[in-house]
Amino acid sequence: MKIEFAPRSIAAVVAASLALAGCANMTDEQKHTATGAGAGALAGAALGAIIGDSSKSAAIGAGVGAVAGAIGGNIWSKKMEEKKRAMEQSTAGTGVEVTRTQDNQLKVNVPSDISFDTGRADIRPELRSVLDAFANGLANDHTTIVRVIGHTDSTGSDAVNNPLSQRRADSVRNYIVDRGVPGARIETSGRGSREPVASNETTEGRAKNRRVEIFLREPEQKQG
Repeated sequence: MKIEFAPRSIAAVVAASLALAGCANMTDEQKHTATGAGAGALAGAALGAIIGDSSKSAAIGAGVGAVAGAIGGNIWSKKMEEKKRAMEQSTAGTGVEVTRTQDNQLKVNVPSDISFDTGRADIRPELRSVLDAFANGLANDHTTIVRVIGHTDSTGSDAVNNPLSQRRADSVRNYIVDRGVPGARIETSGRGSREPVASNETTEGRAKNRRVEIFLREPEQKQG
């Protein structure tokens, strides 16, 4: 069976997907699915144009991309939603931010006032309870992948900040490994002061930039 997609139909798919993503009464999961469909259609159209250099190829690629985008863009599972709610409850009142990213990762942002002392990579007692809750949520989970990123403010040179941010990420990794999370599933990196979220010109801004970000993702299962 041969399936063809008209360019005009693909434009409608993209427009409808993006419009759906903005509907106020949709859940976050549905919005991400709709956005994924639109993005998939655009990517598929570009791929089709490259491969076939014709409007028909572009249209077919867009149609395939729309379907793939709808599937690939909706990888936020019930398990991930439950982990998010559990982390929100366990970190309530601590200043820790628990969010879902646009690419369907669970992000735990740990501010400096409960994570590390200035210039040090030793985990503070306030951070231990957060990491304990995080590790407990992974006790029987063998599919999710953890990524820990350390950040500093701009005080000091890169020669100091870069290795310090890496040591902080490694400290978090070592802590949760000690609590049963397989080290092979944990990625770490130190970004130094390269990715500020606030101005380094103020004390408050520098405090926000000294942080640790922990990401949890559930890889999309490949079929075949």
